[in-house]
Amino acid sequence: MSLPRIVVLDGFTLNPGDLSWAPLGAVGRLTVFERSTPRQLPSRAAGAELLITNKAVIDRAAIEALPELRYIGVTATGTNIVDREAARARGVVVSNVPSYGADSVAEHTLGLMLEGVKHLSRHLGAVRAGRWSQQPDFSFTVAPVSLLAGKTLGLVGLGAIGGRVAELARAFRMTVIAARREGSDAAAPGVERVPLDELLARADVVSLHCPLTPENERFVDARRLAQMKPTAILVNTSRGGLIDEAALAEALGRGQLAGAYLDVLGVEPPPEGHPLLGQPNCWVTPHMAWASIEARRRLLEVSIANVCSFLAGHPVNVVT
Repeated sequence: MSLPRIVVLDGFTLNPGDLSWAPLGAVGRLTVFERSTPRQLPSRAAGAELLITNKAVIDRAAIEALPELRYIGVTATGTNIVDREAARARGVVVSNVPSYGADSVAEHTLGLMLEGVKHLSRHLGAVRAGRWSQQPDFSFTVAPVSLLAGKTLGLVGLGAIGGRVAELARAFRMTVIAARREGSDAAAPGVERVPLDELLARADVVSLHCPLTPENERFVDARRLAQMKPTAILVNTSRGGLIDEAALAEALGRGQLAGAYLDVLGVEPPPEGHPLLGQPNCWVTPHMAWASIEARRRLLEVSIANVCSFLAGHPVNVVT
């Protein structure tokens, strides 16, 4: 019996060369593409029984055009790039990798929060530009410096990542509140559940940790931004589509909130002229919160284990 054909559509960000695909190649006839454009996808996926994707979109048309397809493995937690309804209708199993990068994303989130109160990048830049050498005093600042301790963190999403952020924030002696979600009021140590409107009004830092769904797309809109304190900052290490970026740019331009610290945008990479990239009080990292070597290794290991479980007849981490 021949081994199944396995195609990795966009493997570079997961494995730019410091990890190994060999265990996956041991269970199938493996082809790994670093990147695949929408135009390239049909020919590259043709004949595949198992597709592995991170950001390459597998929509209904793609699924219907691949009669041999039996399995789609998403090398991420979010699965919005796959038409799960179309996959279910065809009997195609879709799996993901839950909770592989909670520590990685949570640490990055705290890093952005610290940037928001310490303005480390501005001070590092000032020293490199020679400004400290020109000062008459041993210490100087180029922006106000404050503490996380004593501030209120509002979490929208209290899953694996949000829960880990809550733990780290409490270690910084922050007060932590989380948005109450109907049907999911699970208790978390030291975290108060409140309605979203109350969270936005109370929090000094609002941090997003929820998946992108049709129901919450751009839910951080002009109305909700207006509910935040003018001294508050917004942090997003989840999905860019959660924020109405034009509304955020306008709010930042008016000084309606103190700053935004983002690791994700609605379109990645962002086009030239993106409304947030020119905002002086908006700091954007290039969707790297998940990408520690430890998290990527775990992601690859679980992705391969998902494939092996599927081939053995007992699929795991199934989302269809």
